[in-house]
Amino acid sequence: MTTLIRIGNSQGVRIPKAIIEQAQLEGKKLAFKINDDGLLIQPLQKPRQGWKKEFDKVLKTKEADQIDQEWIDAPLTDYKDWEW
Repeated sequence: MTTLIRIGNSQGVRIPKAIIEQAQLEGKKLAFKINDDGLLIQPLQKPRQGWKKEFDKVLKTKEADQIDQEWIDAPLTDYKDWEW
């Protein structure tokens, strides 16, 4: 159990060390999500983290046609190659 504490003009929550260890939050940036039941605190994930693994899993279960494969294998470019 914890309570809100005043920190300057804001308020904060002290999270007990045991909970930090159990939730594996040590040294991580945190994301806050408001839901119907209150506030969810979870580690901030890198954008697109795990996408390649999931994408590869889908490709193994479904046949990609040649056009799809060309897009998948296409090299990435940077903005200097774009025409505006």
